[in-house]
Amino acid sequence: MQPSQLSPSMIPTPSEAPPPFAIEAAYEAHAAPLRRWLTARMRDPDAAEDITQEAFMKLVREVQLGRAPNDPGAWLHRVAANFATSRGRRITVADRHARWLVPPHVGPGPEVSVVEDETRTLLDEALADLPSTDRAAVVLAAAGHRGPEIATRIGRTDGATRTLLCRVRARLRVRLLEAGYEPG
Repeated sequence: MQPSQLSPSMIPTPSEAPPPFAIEAAYEAHAAPLRRWLTARMRDPDAAEDITQEAFMKLVREVQLGRAPNDPGAWLHRVAANFATSRGRRITVADRHARWLVPPHVGPGPEVSVVEDETRTLLDEALADLPSTDRAAVVLAAAGHRGPEIATRIGRTDGATRTLLCRVRARLRVRLLEAGYEPG
């Protein structure tokens, strides 16, 4: 019916309007039984609580729009059942498609990062104290270069480079242990 088709006699006067719907009374009367019913149906108390709250939020919206249900208990159970069914369907679809999702990258925890930063700082300080030739030899060896290539780059023989690397590594090890580094 269009607003222009309404006659003044069709609009209720304030004295003829229905009494206000008591949301609080409906909550007190129906929340606990609804929550128990949902918990038994879903076997998840947290989800049952969420759906109970959603059902009451929908009830508030309906009452505000002037569409209060005649039997709030039955209406709340039907709405809650619909929400529970929708939730179950969403979970089923999500489970079915979970295998296609890219797993989230699980990186190291914050404590691992802190320890790595401390170790890197200790190593940087220890390397900074080395003479430039010793530092270059160790850094090249750590980068995967072979002995003869390191020897050519630092201007020493192969034997002298092997000896140099052995001594520099031993000095670095002692320095890092003295600074509190724990290998492993």
